[in-house]
Formats: sequence, C-alpha cells, structure tokens
Amino acid sequence: MAHVGVPRGTARKRRSVALLATGVLTIPVLAGCTSDSEGPTAVAVPQDIAPASRDRVTEGSTLTWAIDAVPATLNTFQADADSATTRITGALLPSLFPLDARGEPELNPDYLESAKVIEQEPRQVVLYKLNQQAVWSDGREIGAPDFVAQWRALSGKDSAFWTARNAGYERIEKIERGKDDLQVRVTFSKPYADWRSLFSPLYPKEVTGSPGTFNDGARAALKNTAGPFRLRSVNKDKGTVVLDRNPRWWGDEAKLESLVFRAVEPEDRTDALTEGTVDVADIDSATANSIALAARYRGGNGQPPAHGPGADVTPAAALRSWALAHGSDEEAAETAQAAREKNREAVAVYAAEQKALKGFAVRKSLEPAYTQLAMNGESGPLSDDRVRRAIARTLDRQELADTVLKPLGLPAKPPGSHLALAGQPAYKDGSGALGDRDTKEAQALLADAGWTVGGAVRKTEDTKAGSEAEKKAAEKKAAEKKAEEKGADKADKDDKASREEGTYIVGDEKPGDRPARDAEVTAQDKQPGGAPGAYAPAGTAAPAPAAVKDRLGKGGKPLTLRFVLPSGPGSQPLRTVGEKIVEMLDAVGIGTQITKVDDDSYFKDHIASGDYDMALYSWPATAYPATDGRPIFAKPEPATDGSLLVEQNYTRVGSDHIDQLFDRAVSELDANASRDLLKQADARIWAAAGSIPLYQRPQLVAVDKKLANIGAFGFAAPRYQDIGFTGREAAGSPANRKK
Repeated sequence: MAHVGVPRGTARKRRSVALLATGVLTIPVLAGCTSDSEGPTAVAVPQDIAPASRDRVTEGSTLTWAIDAVPATLNTFQADADSATTRITGALLPSLFPLDARGEPELNPDYLESAKVIEQEPRQVVLYKLNQQAVWSDGREIGAPDFVAQWRALSGKDSAFWTARNAGYERIEKIERGKDDLQVRVTFSKPYADWRSLFSPLYPKEVTGSPGTFNDGARAALKNTAGPFRLRSVNKDKGTVVLDRNPRWWGDEAKLESLVFRAVEPEDRTDALTEGTVDVADIDSATANSIALAARYRGGNGQPPAHGPGADVTPAAALRSWALAHGSDEEAAETAQAAREKNREAVAVYAAEQKALKGFAVRKSLEPAYTQLAMNGESGPLSDDRVRRAIARTLDRQELADTVLKPLGLPAKPPGSHLALAGQPAYKDGSGALGDRDTKEAQALLADAGWTVGGAVRKTEDTKAGSEAEKKAAEKKAAEKKAEEKGADKADKDDKASREEGTYIVGDEKPGDRPARDAEVTAQDKQPGGAPGAYAPAGTAAPAPAAVKDRLGKGGKPLTLRFVLPSGPGSQPLRTVGEKIVEMLDAVGIGTQITKVDDDSYFKDHIASGDYDMALYSWPATAYPATDGRPIFAKPEPATDGSLLVEQNYTRVGSDHIDQLFDRAVSELDANASRDLLKQADARIWAAAGSIPLYQRPQLVAVDKKLANIGAFGFAAPRYQDIGFTGREAAGSPANRKK
C-alpha cells in the first residue's frame, strides 16, 4: 500500500514512515505462551500465507502482484529506493540473512554454507563460506570480489558513490580472500554486533565496482542477478516489471514461470481485483470488507441478492413495480420499466463484481511496524519533558489500539518497545519507565510545569485600573451626595471602561476548531449581549466561559498544540485515531488545533522539517535496532547555521545517555548483553516521552484463493521460489488469462 509521507528508502536504509488501515474482518485472537522467569511472553502474530508443500504447487503460470509504482531505481542503497525496490530485488539478488517469522536473521543456505565470528581480538573477523553452486546469471561464481566492491562503494570514503547509507560498512577495515574465492574474511576496525545486516542484498561487482555503474547502472536494469528469478523487462509506460525463471538458479526451482509486478494505485485495487488484472495486492479495510461481503453474496435463481442493488426490495415492492410496469397507464409503465431495467443492469454489474471478488481471500497479520504519537520537543510547550510525559499519561493506548485492530480480530496489545516488536528476542515492555495512564498524575505534571486551570485567562491590561476603581469607591463612600449628583455621568464612564479594560479572552472553546490566538477584544465583546460582566464597574473581571475555565494555560496563554494529520482518503484511519487523542487531551484541559495537509507534503514539509507539535506516523521494525534505531533517537546537534542536525529523530528529543547506550550496544558482540543495553536505551526513550508507540499496524493482503505460500508475511521474507498456484486450474491465473 502507499505510505503517506514516506521518505523513499528501505527499512534498513531509512526506516520508512507509513500509515495504517482498519477493517471489519475477524480471526481468532492468539494467546501468548508463558515463561518461567518473566511471566507472559509476547509472541508474534503468525504469518497468513496459505502454506503448502512444494509438491502441491503446480509448475508454471504467471502471478501478477500489485505495487504502488514502478520503482525509480533497483539499487536499494540509493535515496529514492522504495518498498517496490525491496520487493523486486528480493527475487533477484542474494540475501545472506533473510528474516524469519520472529524477525530474526537466519542464514540462507542457498548462498552460505556458514558465516560466523572467528576472532574477536585484536580485531573482529567474520568468515563467510559461500555455497559452491552459487553463481551470477552470467555464470560467474559469487565470491570475494563482489564483497570487496560493495564494501568500497558503501564505506563512505568515496563521495562519488551516491549512497543513502553506509551503516556498518564504515567499520570494515579490510576484506580478504580466504583459501579461495568462496571464502571471504572481513576484518572490522571496531566491533560490530549487527554484522549480519551487511551484504544483503549483495550486488555483483559489475554494479558496485565503479561510481558510474553504481549510480546509474542498476536504476532501470539488472543484467546480472542471482536469485530464483531474473529481470526480463521494466516498462514504466505500462507500469510493469516482469521477471522470469533464472535458468542458472541452483536452488529449488521457482514454481512460477513468470512474476509480474504491476503498478496499481491503492484506491484502484478493488477494481483491479474485480477485473482480474492482479492476483495479489496489499489492500485497505474497505477493500477487505468488499471481499468479505462477496463471500456472503447470493443471487440468481429468483433469489433476492444478499446485499448491494436490489437487496432492500421487499416482495411487496417488487410486485408493485411489476404491476406498474405492466399496467394500463402507459406513462407510469414506461417509467417503471426504465427503473426496473436500470436496477437489473446495476444488479448484473454488482453480481459480476461479487463473483470476481469471491475468488479472493484476505490474508492478514500484523505488519512489522508500529504507529506512534510523535511530539516535537524542539520548542514551545513540548520542549518541557513534563508536558510530554503528561500527554503520554493522558492517552489510553489500549483504546487506540482497539480502535484499529479489534475490528480485524487482530491482537490489540499496545507495543511496549520502540526498538523491537512482540516476538522478537530484543522485545521487552519498557513502558513502565513512563508509567501507566493516570490523568491525575498528568495534571500534576502539567501544574508542576506551570500549566494550570485558569492560567489561560488574563486581562488585556495590568491591575492599575482596579486600584483606581478602589480609590474611586472610597471617595464615593465619603461623598455619597456628590456621587449621586454625578451618578449618570459616572455610569457612562464605567460602562465604557468595563468594555475596554475588563474583557478576558482565552483559547478555543473546542479542541481542534480554530488556531490558538493571543488575548484580544473581539467585536462581539464590544456589543450589547457580549461577554458576561461586560457592563460591570471598571476593574471587575468578566467571568470566563465555562469551556475557557477548564482550559489549561500559563501567563494568560492557553495550552494549545498543533496536531498535523494527512488529509487523503487513504489516511482516514489515522484521522480517526487523531480525533480520539484530541478528546483524551481535551478531558484534561489541553487544547489542540488539527491541521490537515496533503499526503504528498505530510512527511517532507511537516514531519521532517519540524513544522508540527504532534503527529502520527510509523516506523518499521528491524532485526538490527542497535544500527537502525540510533539515527531515529540520536540527540540532535546544533548546526553552524543555528538549526538542528536531527538525522531521523524528527521529535528532536534525545540525550547523551541514550546515544551512549546505542554506541555500546552496536559494539557488543555478546548478543544477550547487546540486547540488555538496548532495553536500557528503550526505557530512557520512554522516559523522555518524545514518541509514544500506540499500536502495531495491521497487514491486509488480497490473494487469489488458489495461490499458496503468499499473503501477509509478517516479519518473514518471502520464499519466491515456493509461491504458486494449487488445484486443477493452476495453469493460468485470472490476471494472466485476462491480460
């Protein structure tokens, strides 16, 4: 699916931002197993891919898989690589340590016989032993020269290579050939815990060997590949990328004869499924609901349809319509016949759509990504950690997770970590460092920060007018007779003074309705029937409206935060979650101004640039949090021009201690010790309250019911060679037959 505000790139390069979709389908909720030492253990929601043994999958046929767009590049290490780049290259290039169902890297025997750390002192040395059968599609064996070329391209030492990241490669000191080209010795200048993240995907030296070929040679073509498929064509005009079987592939032969990736916009996917132009597509909840309805559709044989056009026509209404259409009143009959014909056409079209959608199943799981509430701590009220913590403790994260996941029947446990998800070995619920939801404690934190009930109310001038009023009152008491003689004149003066000096203006009456404004005298306040107390004597405070009295403020200014959300039709679920957050904050007196912006500008012009107070966006999970988490939570550093260098820390909240824990974790070769350091870092991130994980995103995939080993993969990487059709009709997919 399209990712609103996504910085183009893979999860390893630039953990991409994404939105979510809700739905209405149900599956059984899974219970977690338990551990003797730590009680209930969080488990990953399993894949939903209709698994089948290879002997049940038919040889041949073509599968068409929807992607958002033809990728701008097939080089995953470039800045404009995207999720389509990753999906396509996954079938073409070596991945030495693909992720398993728990989100852990596992050795890929198609490419490696072994890979392990053989020395730690004085330098870390990793020895790779390559599969002797592994060759590129031109027949050359995969070997040390490919490792060397990729290291030099990604080390960051040569700026002529246009790379988006060099994490880990900059720690390599040298790469040597072992006993032969099938043994590769990699020596590190500094210990690197995430060494398994390197050389995946592995490009041939023909791509990485020079800046020219690296920068341009793999953007629209890959002449040399080493996966179960090879690249046949890229056609941006038709919006297709076509792969076919790699005849030099040494592993299990691909069951599919060809694999087509077709560009289909998310809003067009229901039509694409109905028309049979795709077999597999990531979908939103609306499309998932359409498929669920299709499964229950009945029609024909004189039976009324279960839903859709004609479903609400009662027998009596149908009889009346028939009578009118065949009656003696020619004008009424003509009108009724036209209406009946129009309804028959609509029913026929809808029935055809339902019949097509009946051929699809919705595979679902939890995507390895979580959606968070981000709070910009660079300036304003949110630069105070007490305010951020108060907001976090006001949120009912369980209610927000339920809103998104319960309609799908998916587990709705809010994530307890910024650095791992349930089921991963590095996962531990660290939210206790912040504390559970507690609105009273939240209000105490806000009061400690100076934000109090009534603090938003202020006079437009100082108290001088009040002092003068008291003096005048004393003089009036001493000279009552004289005051009575001048009473009429004084009443006029006091009326004018009350309107000009005694008016109180505070923020919005409703959260999110209008921008916050400074205190001012409105036109309405100056007219009869304006604010209560408008005609009181000078120096008398006009009572604030009830909504204003409950609003928190400081120094006469209300606590109002700008909540930026995307406005596109596909981001409605995010806006629903945002509105619930607004209600929760309103209950404790925090005002919000919702600003809706175009999806295309949401991330670049607002999140990345810091033009927001609060926002919702997602981070993918990773098997390498010590590497990938560091830039997301790194303490911003001031630049020479006065701005902040934030890397990917778009909340602008960080600390030296968090940075130090990441640095220690990435250099710790003992896996358990490294994970302990990451758990400590996560607790600090929770306490800083710059970002609050709300829920793990749902993953919905429409799949032809005859397809096996494909669907909602969860953490795991697809095994492209095992994907295919089952059953007698497997020789051609619907998408293939209609093309």
